[in-house]
Order: sequence, then C-alpha cells, then structure tokens
Amino acid sequence: MTRDIRVSAAVVTDAAGRALVVRKAGTSLFMQPGGKREPGESATEALVRELREEIGVVVGEDALAPLGVFTTDAANEPGHRVVADAFRLEVDPARVERSGEIEELRWIAAGDAASTPLAPLSRDLLLPLVWG
Repeated sequence: MTRDIRVSAAVVTDAAGRALVVRKAGTSLFMQPGGKREPGESATEALVRELREEIGVVVGEDALAPLGVFTTDAANEPGHRVVADAFRLEVDPARVERSGEIEELRWIAAGDAASTPLAPLSRDLLLPLVWG
C-alpha cells in the first residue's frame, strides 16, 4: 500500500529566473526547500518555518504565491507518494544561507535541469511549471 507524505515546498527563484534546489544530508537528489508539517501547522506556516530552518530566509506567509497541490513518487522514501502544497517566492541569493540539514544548494537555470539529479516533484512538476 502506498502511503502519502504531506509537505510544503517552495519554488524559490531569483531575479534572473534561476531556481534554488537543495540536497539534504544523506540524500542524493536535489529538491525544492520545504518539508513536512508539524502538528497544527497550515501549509504556509510549515513553509515559513522550513525556509527559515533550511536556508535562513525569513518571510511572512503573504510572500508565498500559491502554485497548487501536486502528487508524485517520494524521492527518499520508497513506496510513498509526496503530496506537496507548492508556493513560489522570489529571493535575493545573498539572503540564502545553507543550514546544517542541507548538504548542498544550487541555483539552476532551465538549461541546468537535465544535468542536475532532481527529485521527481521538482523535475517533473514544479520546475517545468515556473520555467514554462
């Protein structure tokens, strides 16, 4: 039986249209910043917390532009699907700082996507949506 994992994810872009992707410690695929909700959190509350924890970006919920809800195979948990409330946010790259749980971060352009090992949610749904 496939189990669903509910997350909030951010397509963080810069003024040049590049997207920020992160690789969490102990994983091999890059994905959008974000993560699972804590009990009682809304999708936007969880994302505001995750952005602060993962990349040091402090924003209000009103800065998050909704993209929709997307479902696909989970990148790091076989037999699970990820159900993501996705939002878009533009950030100056100078504001981004890697946290301890993030092993690596990259700003990628549309042309970099094929050579970047991306999680299915990022590769198939979120990045094509913002890059057209």
